[in-house]
Amino acid sequence: MPEQKIVITIGEEGEISAKTNGFKGESCLEALNDLLDLEGTVTSLKTTDEFRQKQTVSLTRTQENKRS
Repeated sequence: MPEQKIVITIGEEGEISAKTNGFKGESCLEALNDLLDLEGTVTSLKTTDEFRQKQTVSLTRTQENKRS
């Protein structure tokens, strides 16, 4: 899994911008919400190619057989 990074910049007038790297799909938005817990309004959103990629999740299931 690639390294996931969030770079946050706070401007002179208090505006916040964030750039994410290494996230796929909407997981970047979830990470930003968890990190910033903002109640403000998002005024613009610029997506990258990573945003349009699907995030893959692996699930391994193990079954144990017990014989009596």
